[in-house]
Amino acid sequence: MRYLPLTSEEKQEMLKTLGIESVQELFEDIPGDMRLKEDLDLPKGLSEAELVRHFHELAEKNANLTSNVSFLGAGSYDHLIPSIIKHIVGRGEFLTAYTPYQAEISQGVLQSIFEYQTLIAEITGMEAANASMYDGASALAEACLMACAATRREVVVLPRNLHPEWEQVVRTYLENQNVSITYLAFDPKTGIIDLPSLENIDWDEVACAVVQQPNFFGLMENIKPVKKLVQEHGGLLVMAVDPISLGLLKSPGELGADIVVGDGQSLGNSMGFGGPSLGFFATRGNKLIRRMPGRVVGETVDEDGRRGFVLTLQTREQHIRREKATSNICSNQALNATISAIYLSVLGKKGFSDVAHQSLQKAHYLKQRLLQIPGLSSPFSAPSFKEFVIKGAVNWEEINLRLLDQGFLGGLSLARYGLYDLVLFSVTEARTKEEMDNFVNVLGGLVG
Repeated sequence: MRYLPLTSEEKQEMLKTLGIESVQELFEDIPGDMRLKEDLDLPKGLSEAELVRHFHELAEKNANLTSNVSFLGAGSYDHLIPSIIKHIVGRGEFLTAYTPYQAEISQGVLQSIFEYQTLIAEITGMEAANASMYDGASALAEACLMACAATRREVVVLPRNLHPEWEQVVRTYLENQNVSITYLAFDPKTGIIDLPSLENIDWDEVACAVVQQPNFFGLMENIKPVKKLVQEHGGLLVMAVDPISLGLLKSPGELGADIVVGDGQSLGNSMGFGGPSLGFFATRGNKLIRRMPGRVVGETVDEDGRRGFVLTLQTREQHIRREKATSNICSNQALNATISAIYLSVLGKKGFSDVAHQSLQKAHYLKQRLLQIPGLSSPFSAPSFKEFVIKGAVNWEEINLRLLDQGFLGGLSLARYGLYDLVLFSVTEARTKEEMDNFVNVLGGLVG
């Protein structure tokens, strides 16, 4: 009780009111052998100045992105973040906004979420979006569960070139729901889904097929064959997309997707050691909208005809009976979603397209420069967006440590996923020609 701001007299008064002699009596229901009988092994408390100094010492152990040039991606990307975003999202109107449960006093936060949903629906080409999910991986898992509920089937098709960590999350969700997973192989030459392997699947049993665009290797998939097979047999097409790519590519809605998910970190959110981020989730059709997990904010009018916002189509188990719920997601990532809405609004259509275009062009420039280094090659022939894989018979983990000494965060070694000699590089609009040329010069000296 030492951390509660109570005097001894106040504690005694509370105990007397409860009709007990000591605080320990509050925990009598807990078996004695499960109660801690000595203090935790923790260091002594620090003063404010000592604590600040200690945190600075810990922070100095971290690699500093302001002094290290990053070519590391694989799900978290070093995109430029306009300074205006921090100033807008830090305004008191957002910081003090009440939770959206009570619409009558939450119009500001509800409107910000509604605008976010509208922007996500626009860039994905879908009819509706929810108020965000935890992250891209869990959004994909929720999409698979939603597809199973909508189709009343229990088979999900995943490609082998899906992000391995996303696949782990999906598998964790599905294996506890008695949903089976069938995998699509990828062509070792192109790096994209192996089309002949589509013939090995009983599509009449499939609830949905997932396609990641671009895939884990940064390569562009051929969506049409998968879409044709899954939808002709009554299943759904789920696309997991990099939102920045939508500044150049046809929207998933134009390609015929039924559900679209992705991670919104690229939309104005900092990398932050891998989080926090947000998962976006969009879908088409009235039947699917009513099964969408999480919160959905809708627009309405009050009795005087004035524009207003409310939570609508509530499917969370916190809102309706558990047996009718389609999701038990507890919270949306409202702050991160607001940041994404501000980012898309500030950039506008032209700026958003320009970010995608620069990322594409700069990634291809670096790839061509790297392929000029003896011993390095491109293992996959399919076109790429802002990430690409390079093959080289070196220890990429060791190379990355040596690159860090030179001020560079190298690519992700794929040896951890059983793909030896391969490394995944990422390039965004934030990289300059000088940075890329210096990186090539340093890397060339290390792998030569």
